[in-house]
Amino acid sequence: MDVLLYIIAGPLFLVSIAAHILVRIRMKPKYDGDLDDYYYEFEDQHPEYAKYTKWSNLTFAAATVAVLLLLLALIL
Repeated sequence: MDVLLYIIAGPLFLVSIAAHILVRIRMKPKYDGDLDDYYYEFEDQHPEYAKYTKWSNLTFAAATVAVLLLLLALIL
């Protein structure tokens, strides 16, 4: 059972961390005057920022799940 968890969680962790770094570098919205048109409470409604936030949270959650699976494999 633990070998199967290592086989699944190891590559998942590496891929999700690489994707998270790529999202942080490539998808982060550049500063322009368009973001100033939105109030700070509604910045999630800006299309670029909403896409960046969604993918950043998704890749971080995948990395977290992979770490938990690795921990579970280590304990079992």
